[in-house]
Amino acid sequence: MSTQIPPTPQKARYIMIGGFLGAGKTTAVAALAQKLTEQGLRVGLITNDQGSELVDTAMLRAKGFATEEIPGGCFCCRFNSLVEAAAKLTDSTRPDVFIAEPVGSCTDLVATVTYPLRRIYGDCFTISPLSVLVDPIRAERIFGLTSGGKFSSKVLYIYRKQLEEADIIVLGKSDLLDPDRLHALRARLATEFPQAQIRDLSVRTGQGVEEWFAQIAGSEQENRPAMEVDYAIYAEGEALLGWLNATFQLADPAGFDSSVVLETFATGIQTRLAGAEIAHLKMTLSPESGLGGVAVINLVRNDFVPELSLTLEEAVESAQLIVNLRAESDPGALREAVQAAAEALLGAMPGLSVRLDHLEHFKPGKPVPTHRDLATFGK
Repeated sequence: MSTQIPPTPQKARYIMIGGFLGAGKTTAVAALAQKLTEQGLRVGLITNDQGSELVDTAMLRAKGFATEEIPGGCFCCRFNSLVEAAAKLTDSTRPDVFIAEPVGSCTDLVATVTYPLRRIYGDCFTISPLSVLVDPIRAERIFGLTSGGKFSSKVLYIYRKQLEEADIIVLGKSDLLDPDRLHALRARLATEFPQAQIRDLSVRTGQGVEEWFAQIAGSEQENRPAMEVDYAIYAEGEALLGWLNATFQLADPAGFDSSVVLETFATGIQTRLAGAEIAHLKMTLSPESGLGGVAVINLVRNDFVPELSLTLEEAVESAQLIVNLRAESDPGALREAVQAAAEALLGAMPGLSVRLDHLEHFKPGKPVPTHRDLATFGK
């Protein structure tokens, strides 16, 4: 039985922004949501993960956006939950636009999400082209344009399939490359994935962002055959990725510097995972009192420096720290690295107490989509 979406005067727009772990999806989602809000549109966000306690959800809610979270599996395997999340947002805020951010290790989104949405709920949603974000440094390494760490072949199968189904491939951190390197990467992607339009932009600087936003907010996904996917390789690739979500309570009556805590903790985890290929480590620190701001840090490659994207100016006395870590590694090794880094944090910051409230570590299960529409169809 399908979920009933309350009728609206006009169809809501559904925008999905995909991309591999660490590609910058949440930053792009927040920027798009802010732009649409400034245009007077009501925006609802839907986040997604294999586990619970998401950094993305905490960060987006801290920015004031109405956000629903779908844990426990990809959109493709939780299709009914996706629609129910949209219904909840419709009940509470009646968005004009839904922006959905799928799990970074998920692919086959056209056949399992957007085509079924069009078929079953076409009277409720207008579907935008699928954008897939790419970290250009990671992409250079994967396509052999530069040297550096990369994932094993079955994980890369998922990465390539994400790009194969994209309507728009977005190099979302183009400011990291000089013009020659950017041109070479664009050319390689255009050759390998001729079905997609290639865009380069920088959310950080604003270059190219307006044009991309206008395209995905004002055009519809075109009909074309769904790609072929070997679900056995897909499942094996996901099973090579370790997942860890943890929540800590931090306190120091004298107050502590949230930036120092995040940088010390992130560097401690990075050092202890030197032999693993980190896909994404992201953490939010949310004070239990104050104006509701958060501090956020990200690490998207082993040889990268953990980067603060949001900071808090005032000292913090107590806070919740959420850790999301994804790497090609055994989940047990991720747990040991996080726990050891937490213990080292205590030694580095006398007076700080660190209490673990929640920890889950696992490998994603085999993807089993709710629907899979292989063919195109009329509007």
